[in-house]
Amino acid sequence: MDLLIDKFTPCLENTKTGEFIETSFSLASAQEIKKLHGWKFNWLSNDLKEAEIYKLQIKNDFVIQGLIALTAFERDNAVYVNIAESAPHNLGKNKQYNGVGGHLFAVAVQRSKELGYGGFVFMDAKNTDLVKHYQKALGATLLGIPHPYRMFIDEDTAENLLKIYTLDKEEL
Repeated sequence: MDLLIDKFTPCLENTKTGEFIETSFSLASAQEIKKLHGWKFNWLSNDLKEAEIYKLQIKNDFVIQGLIALTAFERDNAVYVNIAESAPHNLGKNKQYNGVGGHLFAVAVQRSKELGYGGFVFMDAKNTDLVKHYQKALGATLLGIPHPYRMFIDEDTAENLLKIYTLDKEEL
């Protein structure tokens, strides 16, 4: 995973106006995923067959701002972040919104809490630079096994993350 956390905001922040925009998240449908263009990751990958894919959107808008794939590991009492990605229009110097990455991790924490795992989340960073970034930005801890860049967010850190974000889950 190589998602950068650019800014912690209670809502998404419009990069041009500084305005905060309310968000919602819900499960992404296969039809929505098939319509994606310009994303780095193949969201239809067989690796995600068992994962739940959540979309982050502006409240009352259909445009997807980011996606996160989550797999519940009941035996570990944790949610695994398979992959998380900001939409192409939220990358680079001319991105539309700040705060997508942090919001996606808050969705993972929220899902972990819903499943009774207390907010415990784990993921595999892509490299040591991202390990340092997730340690600083999310408060994640390096576990290092069975993947050299395996990290986790514990229950206390999860609570701190949820204090920042306003999450509105839309039920289908």
